[in-house]
Amino acid sequence: MIERATIADIDDLVALGCAFTAEHDGDPPDATRVRNGMAPLVHDDRYGTIFVARRNIQLIGYAVVCWSWSVEIGGFEVVLDEVFTTDRNEGIGSQLIAAVEDDCRQRGVLRIFLETERRNDQVRRLYSRHGYAEDDSIWMSKLL
Repeated sequence: MIERATIADIDDLVALGCAFTAEHDGDPPDATRVRNGMAPLVHDDRYGTIFVARRNIQLIGYAVVCWSWSVEIGGFEVVLDEVFTTDRNEGIGSQLIAAVEDDCRQRGVLRIFLETERRNDQVRRLYSRHGYAEDDSIWMSKLL
């Protein structure tokens, strides 16, 4: 079952977020940072939202969407910040992506951005199956 996360999910989300960080970055996860990143998104939808996948009552995945605005496209866009599932190759990631896209359409979102690492071919294939295409732009960042 896919649904929007609530504050009651925060502890399970932090555990999954730490697993994502360990797998994605290869660094020891910082539970406080993960909690600080997720808590505002489950409290209300001011900055974005989180969808969760459940099997029975257990959380087995999540997708984080953060709001943005684009002058280039003339409106509302989002960043699909993280998609993570513990149960791979069972369609859970696809279900989460579909839920995100449905919600974004209802909100009037014009574009969904996401980022993947070059080395992660499996994830890029997943997104490609859902119609996402590589851009020739390069994301740059700076921590403040």
